[in-house]
Amino acid sequence: MGKLKTKKGVAKRFKLTAKGKIKYATCGKSHLLTSKKPSRLRKMRKSKTIGGEGKYLKRMLPYG
Repeated sequence: MGKLKTKKGVAKRFKLTAKGKIKYATCGKSHLLTSKKPSRLRKMRKSKTIGGEGKYLKRMLPYG
């Protein structure tokens, strides 16, 4: 069987953790920050893990 291709757009946005969960950074942190509340910006600092479409995204990241 040949090599599997990785979806490069997905590889740039998502990373697999050691336990196999999918980790991603929160969007909306680059500009127009003055109109966003400080509490909202603090929540955006943390990376999040994904649940629902994990199976679909793991298929796009065959080698993690």
